[in-house]
Amino acid sequence: MPVFFLITGSVMGNMELREYLSPVISDGAGFISWKVIPDYPTFEHYGKLLFMTPQFFVLFWNSIKLTVIILAGQLIVGVPAAWGFAVYKFKGSEVIFALYVVLMLLPFQVTMLSSYLVLNTLGMLDTHSAVILPAVFSTFPVFLAYGGFRTIPMQLIEAARIDGAGEFRIFCKIGLPLGKSGILSAVVLGYLEYWNMMEQPMAFIENKALWPLSLYLPEITWSQAGSAFAASVITLVPAVFVFIWGQDYLEQGIIFSGLKE
Repeated sequence: MPVFFLITGSVMGNMELREYLSPVISDGAGFISWKVIPDYPTFEHYGKLLFMTPQFFVLFWNSIKLTVIILAGQLIVGVPAAWGFAVYKFKGSEVIFALYVVLMLLPFQVTMLSSYLVLNTLGMLDTHSAVILPAVFSTFPVFLAYGGFRTIPMQLIEAARIDGAGEFRIFCKIGLPLGKSGILSAVVLGYLEYWNMMEQPMAFIENKALWPLSLYLPEITWSQAGSAFAASVITLVPAVFVFIWGQDYLEQGIIFSGLKE
């Protein structure tokens, strides 16, 4: 129902929206009314947003930049770490992995102050790096990729070693293809999280020109309700496509996150 209201509201004219939303916009008295099909459907809000609002495009590309760089960094950092935990057993490995799980359970509110102090010392505040760097080293993708790698039989890896394959070749030829379910589940879940993130950029970035699209919607006033509906629909579209494409991997990620070693 919320998605339905977003779509119908995005094609309503300003007069119609003002009439339906007047109890909220004005004095808060009465109840909101809504129609299934608008009396005078229009795409003026989309046109205004896409062709007459440069700020929207700036924030849209900021979201793409942050999301793509974070996911790429997590693949470069997290996937080899997950492979190491899953395949190589060394002294203290279980303790370190348990620490990873504990860090994964900590919400952002708990680590916000310490992260702020570290980023301030490094001179990264009010830059995209302040959001990207902590997210790249997140423990959650390590945990999900670890679950995918754990499904690979160790006998297969030992057979590859006996045949003379090096560790890097085993990782590329066996680990990545057979563990792709865990890797792709981390990518899908990571995309859905970082495309919609609000707390991190709000805490570490003051310059509104560097904000992601998720922080654009709270800036819209009730007088721009139509633009708010249209912006919400446009923001929702990429997430819907990623969800449909990665639904199976998303389910695998939920399964892996519920497994106990």
